[in-house]
Amino acid sequence: MKLRKINDDCHELLARKGTVLFSHDVPVAVSFDFPIEEKWGCYKTNQFFSQEVAEDIAGWTTTSRAVPQEVIEQYAEIIARSV
Repeated sequence: MKLRKINDDCHELLARKGTVLFSHDVPVAVSFDFPIEEKWGCYKTNQFFSQEVAEDIAGWTTTSRAVPQEVIEQYAEIIARSV
């Protein structure tokens, strides 16, 4: 597992089975290449936090697949446990 700083408020957690984007200590996007609930790929939160967070997400992924924040948190936990 590795934590990489993108900017002062944005980090990504690289784990064995995926990556989680954190903005202001909140997981806001995930990327994984193994099935979770029959899904895989890249997802972002559909919750608007701020323009800064939206820009962090846009700089990290171009995916249009948005899911509820609770789903991002669930996926982030699964990815973090894959260490």
